Amino acid sequence: MSRPLIEARDLRVTFEIRRPSDLPWTPPALLKAVNGVSFSLEAGQTLGIVGESGCGKSTLARALIRMLPATGQVIWEDGTDLLTLSPRQMLQYRSRIQMIFQDPLASLNPRMTVGDIIAEPLRTHRPDMSAKERKEKVRAVMERVGLLPNQVNRYPHEFSGGQCQRIGIARALVVEPKLLICDEPVSALDVSIQAQVVGLLEELRRELGLTIIFIAHDLSVVKHLSDDVMVLYLGRMMEKASSDDLFADPRHPYTQALLSAVPIPDPKVERNKTVIPLEGDLPSPMAPPKGCVFRTRCPKAQAICETVPETEMLGTHATACHFAAAPVEA
Repeated sequence: MSRPLIEARDLRVTFEIRRPSDLPWTPPALLKAVNGVSFSLEAGQTLGIVGESGCGKSTLARALIRMLPATGQVIWEDGTDLLTLSPRQMLQYRSRIQMIFQDPLASLNPRMTVGDIIAEPLRTHRPDMSAKERKEKVRAVMERVGLLPNQVNRYPHEFSGGQCQRIGIARALVVEPKLLICDEPVSALDVSIQAQVVGLLEELRRELGLTIIFIAHDLSVVKHLSDDVMVLYLGRMMEKASSDDLFADPRHPYTQALLSAVPIPDPKVERNKTVIPLEGDLPSPMAPPKGCVFRTRCPKAQAICETVPETEMLGTHATACHFAAAPVEA
């Protein structure tokens, strides 16, 4: 049996928060942004991560590549726990794991030309590469993502949002990574441009054999692109299953509510569908509910929900709920 490309085991990210009103001897409040998340991802597959704003999606992504301190384990395919490595040791893995950020323009240095932006990872991870080889590599990857090589000396402000995101994708691909983490890469783009970028990512995955972690709010995009989907809420995993299973048979009340709110193109079906309302506001992550963190908004909540639910596994379908819906009979 081959190892997964990457595996997270009981991953946790905690921040210490001090408020202006706190006295000097007051202990800081603890914010558990990611709280015990575990998953594995096979090479060549795409994992979609969804959830409301503030649920820990981006924090989880940054913890995987050591941009944020975390506890638990992040196991690479060679058996190495990335969380135990020194910064120098981690450097050799950074070329294998690259990230695309949410705001395409803000993630690019405005003082650098597009050519220099794309070539920067090569200078760090391929120091033996000559200037001529770097130039050829940059032009090749620009063509691959749909940018014209004659734009190499332009600056980010001269490009549209969709083109800037293509620059970010080119910068990530230039070192030929195995894992590409996409942190809401289309949320700041127009719908038509979103489709182009998603299509490009799908094409790159198919042709280059990339493994992708795709974070998004738009469930329709996640369904289109992902093999597996994981649903987060207040830093905890609520449900994880294959994309087909999760959209056809959602078992966690939170997943059911999310999917019920997705618009349906057919007006008749849209008018007649049942929307599951969520009561109240998202709790503060600094004071999450005791037990199941979703219980204060859950239509199925009962007294037992004050205890943390065990993650129930039915085949490859994982659900963290005391009242997970039974699987649909064939």
